[in-house]
Amino acid sequence: MKTTVFVKAGQVAVETIDKPQIIEADDALIRVVRSCVCGSDLWSYRGDDQKEAGSGNTGHEIIGIIEETGSEVNTVKKGDFVIAPFTHGCGHCAACRAGFEGGCQGHDANTNFSTGYQAEYVRYAHADWSLVKVPGQPSDYSEGMIASLLSLADVMPTGYHAARVANVQKGDTVAVVGDGAVGLCAVIAAKMRGAKRIIIMSRHKDRQELAVEFGATDIVAERGEEGVAKVLELTNGDGVDAALECVGTQLSTETAIKIARPGAVVGRVGVPHTDDINPGDYFMRNTIFAGGPASVTTYDKSILLKAVLDGEINPGKVFTQSYKLDDIDQAYKDMEARRTIKSMIVID
Repeated sequence: MKTTVFVKAGQVAVETIDKPQIIEADDALIRVVRSCVCGSDLWSYRGDDQKEAGSGNTGHEIIGIIEETGSEVNTVKKGDFVIAPFTHGCGHCAACRAGFEGGCQGHDANTNFSTGYQAEYVRYAHADWSLVKVPGQPSDYSEGMIASLLSLADVMPTGYHAARVANVQKGDTVAVVGDGAVGLCAVIAAKMRGAKRIIIMSRHKDRQELAVEFGATDIVAERGEEGVAKVLELTNGDGVDAALECVGTQLSTETAIKIARPGAVVGRVGVPHTDDINPGDYFMRNTIFAGGPASVTTYDKSILLKAVLDGEINPGKVFTQSYKLDDIDQAYKDMEARRTIKSMIVID
């Protein structure tokens, strides 16, 4: 089968390797229908992370068809169309029961997260509870709906997680820090949860336009202290009721803290990948910090899959270009150059 490998900073390529096999009793083998490139995949691509030449890709978002299941998988069967969440919770530990399977206590962290999924086939660990079955087959859906279903493997639930852990309530004023796919999905989530005002911090016209379509009411293009001042101006100096941090840098986190009113929640879903903040520096503000890996299975099964199928939300619009697997390097390049918001990989 074909899979993506990391060649060096600025280059990935497609290689042919052996098709994966069922190893554990709770594994599933999935034929990939769609994959994509995540903003976190770009860290090693642009040289921010140390990654070994020839190592596997970090892709972790797919939808596909079940080819085979282990003996302990009873919720899906061969031929089922599924969303494969990047988190692989067990569904019965204390963390999963509370709706935080990103911190599943029943699985080792090494097997609780997807990786290497920019490929034709994947072995999906802990499949019984975590996979989300989609009614029918891919051919039953429009390409736009397929894109929205793919978003449910990561970015839409991650955006929703930011809003959930920030306790966004009806009537709140919310700010979203970051205009990538997760930030744009956080706009959708804030609107779903009843926010009356949604400020997105964005410097890019195409992303600003999509944010407004998704429900943003205000756009702040400034960064750093200028951006903080603008948000405070928009909120009469009070700050926002919830700040959704969707980037993962020190600057974005500090911005989220400074625009949040005392007692507000900062929902962090941007994976920290630069220097981080010291929470003690913000003790006097009574800032509440929450966040981490998204509860993908929980949100998809309880809220998001129905919202997509009913046409209430259309998060698939974050995929602004599609590529064949053989063109995976271009898919990375276009995201790195901001020629596309999020690259979809169509598997033949």
